[in-house]
Amino acid sequence: MTRTSSIPLRLASTAIAALAVLSLSGCLYAQIPAGSPSDAPSDIPSPSAETDAPLDESPGATLTFAEGLDLAGDAYIEWGDGLVVDEGWKIVSPDDGNGGWTYGTVDGTCTARFWQGHTTDVPLVAGDDSASSDAILGVLLQTPTADITPIATTGEFSYMAGGNGGVETRQVVGVDGSRTWLMAARAFTQTGVGLYVIVDCTAADAESTMAAINEENAVVVTP
Repeated sequence: MTRTSSIPLRLASTAIAALAVLSLSGCLYAQIPAGSPSDAPSDIPSPSAETDAPLDESPGATLTFAEGLDLAGDAYIEWGDGLVVDEGWKIVSPDDGNGGWTYGTVDGTCTARFWQGHTTDVPLVAGDDSASSDAILGVLLQTPTADITPIATTGEFSYMAGGNGGVETRQVVGVDGSRTWLMAARAFTQTGVGLYVIVDCTAADAESTMAAINEENAVVVTP
């Protein structure tokens, strides 16, 4: 992932406040059925799991912003929870019923807040999934999308299985003394669904932690 340049002071202050209180005040209300993000593994098997279905039923090897526009409107998109089996992480907040849950490292240095759901509270933005992903970050940071786009960079989540990469995202990174944080989001405008993760570290690098999360966690798409 490419690290952003220093974010404006106003936005940095807003981000720190958002990290402290984030339940989104009802924004990004989730409609995707609960069940997979909990202290139990997702009921959708990873491509590495043994199943009767051929592995080449995946929609493709990547899911770029442009490729997101080719998804079927009823495609089911969710996080595949790989951290549930990682002894270095523990559940801090279980599924809240609105599509959000939080893991923390066992040493207490980092948290990772995940969310999945319908983006009904995100303002409509013309363009591909990149523009709409910036709009999700704007809602999180209570900042107009136009102010997010110049400072956000393109990163990636893993696709279908951890370590694959391939799902383009938009992200912002911030530093506050020894604390670093990273907010990464992906909107899927064809389905009206979005995903994000916020990594917040007090004594570790958020970008390195996000890279480690991507080795185990993935975005799962069921056509």
